[in-house]
Amino acid sequence: MLRHQDETRAAYDGVVDLYASMFSSQLETRPFARNMIGTFAELVRGTGNVRVADVGCGPGHLTAMLHDLGLDAFGLDLSPAMVDHARQAHPALRFDEARMEALPVEDAALGGVLAHYSMIHTPPGELPALLAEQVRVLAPGGLLLVSLFGTEGPEPVRFDHKVTPAYSWPADRFAELLAGAGLVTFARLLHDPATERGFLDTHLLARRP
Repeated sequence: MLRHQDETRAAYDGVVDLYASMFSSQLETRPFARNMIGTFAELVRGTGNVRVADVGCGPGHLTAMLHDLGLDAFGLDLSPAMVDHARQAHPALRFDEARMEALPVEDAALGGVLAHYSMIHTPPGELPALLAEQVRVLAPGGLLLVSLFGTEGPEPVRFDHKVTPAYSWPADRFAELLAGAGLVTFARLLHDPATERGFLDTHLLARRP
């Protein structure tokens, strides 16, 4: 786990400015993802616990979006350079360096966790432990929104992501992982983003019972 995380951190440290310039528009050209995050925020507000972690927050644009949607949002990221950028871009919000399998959050504290394409670099065998950590920090009734690259095949597929190697997942297989972690997946959205890779954009919304 440490080796692939060290490689991922170094890769994202090296592309901060480019990455931020490409994705700082808060999903203005991605209506499906934007509306899934809006639905997530509305449901979290309905729980009465509006404290939310944006795990793998990158340059902080979605943390700011969650804040604008009425949530007490903070961002966590493996890359110190991304965290520095997020702090400068959004000085009113909190951003900290953290690993997704060891979140600096107390047990059952959060109404929601957003993982927007932040689990894609995790090897399949390490995902159960990572998901268990997201469940640990969620309060009963808390929500997890995971976005990832989807495939229509039966197994996850490793591919050469532009930053560092990543995995695409069949939605059913990832939902099984969520169930194994103790979460109930109650909504999913798959759509074709018409990219050259041919992956499906996949969004899974799950609740801790």
